[in-house]
Amino acid sequence: MHFSTAPMAPAHDPRADQITQPVMFIPHGAGPCFFMAWEPTDTWDAMAEFLKGVAATLPARPRAILMISAHWQSPGFRVISAEHPHLKYDYFGFPDHTYQLTYPAPGSPALAAQITRLLTEAGLDCQPDDAQRFDHGMFIPLKLMFPEADIPVVQLSLRRDYDAAAHLAAGQALTSLRDEGVLIIGSGMSFHNMRGYGDPRYTAPSKAFDDWLTLVVGTEPYRRSLALRQWDRSAPYAQHCHPPGAEEHLIPLMVAAGAAGKDLGHKVYSEEVLKTRLSAFRFG
Repeated sequence: MHFSTAPMAPAHDPRADQITQPVMFIPHGAGPCFFMAWEPTDTWDAMAEFLKGVAATLPARPRAILMISAHWQSPGFRVISAEHPHLKYDYFGFPDHTYQLTYPAPGSPALAAQITRLLTEAGLDCQPDDAQRFDHGMFIPLKLMFPEADIPVVQLSLRRDYDAAAHLAAGQALTSLRDEGVLIIGSGMSFHNMRGYGDPRYTAPSKAFDDWLTLVVGTEPYRRSLALRQWDRSAPYAQHCHPPGAEEHLIPLMVAAGAAGKDLGHKVYSEEVLKTRLSAFRFG
């Protein structure tokens, strides 16, 4: 089943109808970090270059993007269904100009309806939301990845309980979208402990956790899902890297891994930022 989208220009690459898109888990940085001065000045440069280069690695231009951002949680799954969602500047204490950033990507009510149906049929509570705005976990990285803002974007919330199994199941229910030219992106951070950034005591724990993630995403799907379901008990330093109650920046990876289907994952970006190891992963 193909979905219709709002008009966009230029027209989508016709190859997108025949080629399966990959799934990605990306870091979105700290607030609007890519669009402001920082000390040291090169703190976010490599991450920004990685994000800018993603589009060139895809098999075709996406017909649409499904973004799962760490910055939207709800009691059940919710999907932004507006034709032209506004932006939500959900970061605080940054320079005035960062609250003037724009990203006028269209939404896709038809794709939102399809996502709602797929999740509902999988037994997961999901409802459309035409009032929710795109948060910075969506528009900050996409400004670098697809700066023209001419690809329709739909954003899916996390479930507030952060249940890993439920988010893996949600991804599995959405796998078929990849064959329709939809690029599925989990937007978060592989390490996210606000007390740990800039603290050298967290360097080794973040690397150990990152090594575990890298091993797990590259494992065959059944074992991958088993490991990710119990990441908080199995991964080394899990609660140092993602403290209990603040796991939201890792959970988008669960949706991405579920949507990966039979595809194995691999690391496509990694570096030490603010004394912690940060990585991105791709499936397919």
